[in-house]
Amino acid sequence: MYRDHTCGELRISDVGKKVTLAGWVQKARKLGGMTFIDLRDRYGITQLVVEADAPEELVTKANSLGREFVIQAVGTVVERSSKNPKMPTGDIEIKLEAINILNESLTPPFTIEDVSDGGDDLRLKYRYLDLRRGPLQKALQLRHRICHEVRNYLDSNNFLEIETPFLINSTPEGARDFVVPSRMNPGTFYALPQSPQTLKQSLMVAGMDRYFQIVKCFRDEDLRADRQPEFTQIDCEMSFVEQEDVLNMFEGMMRTLFKNVLDVTIPNPIPRMSWFDGMDKYGSDKPDIRFGMTIHEVTSLAQGHGFGVFDSVPYVGAIAVEGAAGWSRKQVDELTEWVKRPQVGAKGLVNIKLNEDGTVKSSVDKFFTPEDLKAIAEAAGAKTGDLVLILCGEKRKTQVQLGTLRIELGNRLGLRDPKVFAPLWLTDFPLFEWNEEENKWDALHHPFTAPKPEHLEYFYSDRPEDILKVCANAYDFVLNGCELGGGSIRIHNPKVQERMFQIIGIGPEEMQRKFGFLINAFKYGAPPHGGLAFGLDRVCALFGGADTIRDYIAFPKNNQGRDIMLGAPSIIDAKQLDELHLDLRPVE
Repeated sequence: MYRDHTCGELRISDVGKKVTLAGWVQKARKLGGMTFIDLRDRYGITQLVVEADAPEELVTKANSLGREFVIQAVGTVVERSSKNPKMPTGDIEIKLEAINILNESLTPPFTIEDVSDGGDDLRLKYRYLDLRRGPLQKALQLRHRICHEVRNYLDSNNFLEIETPFLINSTPEGARDFVVPSRMNPGTFYALPQSPQTLKQSLMVAGMDRYFQIVKCFRDEDLRADRQPEFTQIDCEMSFVEQEDVLNMFEGMMRTLFKNVLDVTIPNPIPRMSWFDGMDKYGSDKPDIRFGMTIHEVTSLAQGHGFGVFDSVPYVGAIAVEGAAGWSRKQVDELTEWVKRPQVGAKGLVNIKLNEDGTVKSSVDKFFTPEDLKAIAEAAGAKTGDLVLILCGEKRKTQVQLGTLRIELGNRLGLRDPKVFAPLWLTDFPLFEWNEEENKWDALHHPFTAPKPEHLEYFYSDRPEDILKVCANAYDFVLNGCELGGGSIRIHNPKVQERMFQIIGIGPEEMQRKFGFLINAFKYGAPPHGGLAFGLDRVCALFGGADTIRDYIAFPKNNQGRDIMLGAPSIIDAKQLDELHLDLRPVE
């Protein structure tokens, strides 16, 4: 064997043992006549020492070692004279008797330490080196632990892990498909699944009762910190369930994950909020409820005072920033410019200060009396010493702008502690949203989401005002302002499914071509069913206290969707194109 212990294993109780270790040289340094070597593997770091009176051959070999050399080290565990309390192995070191160089290494292009000097693209190019760093190894260990706990929990609740295919037909699920040409069927294409939605519903029709899969999904969309072109879902489905059954099952799973992985107890039951309350109070369909600063409508109080900006819009909303009345004009002006950025889209920002001396000041005080301003501020939940920030415009758009401002202030004021966890179920979403560009209805989630049973009357109406009243039998699991998972009770009645396709503009021919198998399956006794999918990458990042999912994926893509290490996507040769019956147009 190359080793009998790992580099993170030995302790003071092992003093006197003769051991063999193997790993990578983190660093080697000379101190006087002695040579010290930090040897690293996945489990930790152990210090090796070659003493001044060691055989010359051993000293020479120790001094020849470079960073990332792979070595085998034989020696005796001794107590360190200068202990390192920051290392689990810091009480001991190995007095070396022999070194065997298993493989030499080029000088790595960046330092392989917890804090590296390599930029993102450089580290992605040499991802196999980046993954040697402690933080990334811990991230992948956390991912493994979460997957292990998920499988244990679902297995104990009678779920079957069933694989579904990656080469499927193209279905509309809200993003562009990645497509794969078929050599054996020229002119036709597979699509990579955005999710196994229709497949897991088919498994419910097949009588599998409870299914899960930790599965890759693919969406060709623009990237950001919590999005990759290929990502992993904890995908689940259950038969003979209503919404309450699904929420209870997966509250239990998340409670188990928090307790067993982080030793954190989350609320029982987890709070619930309607989508409408989320938008009205937080300006978001994924509210961060770790802090207050909620949105308040002040339209009636703000209008009728001669200020045309307020009088000409349907909605005026405000948030109160605790203790911020003392902010300077420069600070408030900077915030005003911030909300005008395209990412927020506001035209300006009105403020009211409730000063500690009892005076009330505002950027629009020539239109309002102090009493009027104080009434608006109090309606926004403000008290003496607070700053009120006001935006106006179309209702939902303005609420989203206020919600974006609220999150920015939460970041600036340190109110979003990553060690505090505030889970939430968001329910009662609208089933449809109007697509202005295409002049049609879209399903807010996906077209297999069932309407609330009590809204079927509106669901079958042709009046737009009734269609807007239909709520989805859907739910999202939100944590700290991030949507970790979402799902719904599914449509299992073929007539209801056909009506859904009719509303969103999918005609009988397209419906049969894309979803005929599912519609037909529903005609053979489909059970009531529902489920949800959690984003595993996002769960890992939030459990690890990170802002990006990239470190929790072994081989991620960069912001342009490229795998720099593999050089993907890449050009394929003419022979492959010919076999696939494909011609390429020049790229402009």
